[in-house]
Amino acid sequence: MSRSARSSLAFYDNPAIVRTRSATPLTPEMSKILPYVSDKTISRHLGYAGRSMDLGHAKNYFNPARSTVYSRYSPQDWGVSNQLNFSLSDKERSFGERLRADAWRAIKETDARTRNRQHDVTKKLGERVYDIAFWKNELNNEINAMATEIENLKEYKRTCERALSDTANPLHIAEECLMNREKRQGIDLVNDDVEKSLVREVDIIKKCQAKMKKVLDKAYVQLKMNRASQHALEIDAKDKHHAQGLDDRMHGLRNNTAGIGFYPGIENIDNTITIPESWARYTQENIARSQKERAASERLRGEIDSILRTCANDMWNMFNTVNNAFNMRIRETTDARNKLQSHLQRTMAEIFDMEKNIELLRKAIQDKEQPMKVAQTRLDERTRRINVELCNDPVMKSLQREVNEIRESVRILKERLKASELSLARLMKTKATLEHDISVKENSLRIDNVFCMGMRKGFPMDPKVGPIFQMPTC
Repeated sequence: MSRSARSSLAFYDNPAIVRTRSATPLTPEMSKILPYVSDKTISRHLGYAGRSMDLGHAKNYFNPARSTVYSRYSPQDWGVSNQLNFSLSDKERSFGERLRADAWRAIKETDARTRNRQHDVTKKLGERVYDIAFWKNELNNEINAMATEIENLKEYKRTCERALSDTANPLHIAEECLMNREKRQGIDLVNDDVEKSLVREVDIIKKCQAKMKKVLDKAYVQLKMNRASQHALEIDAKDKHHAQGLDDRMHGLRNNTAGIGFYPGIENIDNTITIPESWARYTQENIARSQKERAASERLRGEIDSILRTCANDMWNMFNTVNNAFNMRIRETTDARNKLQSHLQRTMAEIFDMEKNIELLRKAIQDKEQPMKVAQTRLDERTRRINVELCNDPVMKSLQREVNEIRESVRILKERLKASELSLARLMKTKATLEHDISVKENSLRIDNVFCMGMRKGFPMDPKVGPIFQMPTC
């Protein structure tokens, strides 16, 4: 056997043992039959039937042809030696034949065992490749599902962020309406239904903003959890892809494949960290974790959708409630203003009539001056009568009565004049009050109808956000 062949066979031996040239292995039966031979001299093979293996020394014999004495064997010894050699030859040939038969059987058995073992390993490699492909497919499906869920959650998060930013406009309008209504004057500074509704609207919008911010924080955390589980799946799938490619190449290796070679001691290296059960459980746990996070993400998307719809409904209903309260208040204020204007017109008419009445009273008082002068002149002239003519006649009595009546009439007319003037003053004050109240109502109407309702003609939401912010959802 050549040196290269011997060195090639040496790679099959255990590297932990000092490698030497090994002989053909023997079966236990052949090792018992094989004699132990340490001395190949014929004298070691002459013993039989319990006799010593040594024949002893041959007898010394002197041959006259020689000048020395040397040993000589007998013919019997010579025959015995030949018979022993014949029997040894038969025995060794029989042993050699049995050994060759045993070696042939060993060759066939080891060859069959090697082929079967290689076939079994190849089959197991195929099964392993199938298992890896199955779990890799499951991982890829879950990765795709998680990627879709992440995109969906991002879209919901963006929608919620836009909705949150769009709530600033309604909040600003409601607060601006409250500030504008602080400019009302006098008696119109009432805590009416409009103001109460506006306060509730501000409170509802702020609560909706708080809900949106809270669910946005949840979405931010859930996205991180989704990405973490997706990252774990991708790492596992990448490892599966690498292992599948490697085992697939190993599954295709054959005895005549190029690139195969000896790697001494590789069978003693065990760098494995898992067993099939823990290997499968690791991937199952990754998939289960991803499915759990995906379910939580789906629930969170439902919560976001519910919050958006609830907030939209609440804000829309409150928006309509405030608008209805504004319209009702505007109608009430308009009716009050119209009634005040009607009363003002009647008051102004009464003032005009009262002024005429005062003028008439003054003229009537003035008209009493001449009759008073006549009566008093008559009385005065009649005092100049003399003697017996100074008679308290009916004329005297009538003139006195006339003067008293005229004086009483003037007194009555002056009282009426004074009452009329006081009434005129009260009417003027009432007119001023009505005019002031009308101006107050006009100011309130301008604030509610122009300033406030001018900002509230449409639902203050961006129509690009979605239909739930353009119209009520229920």
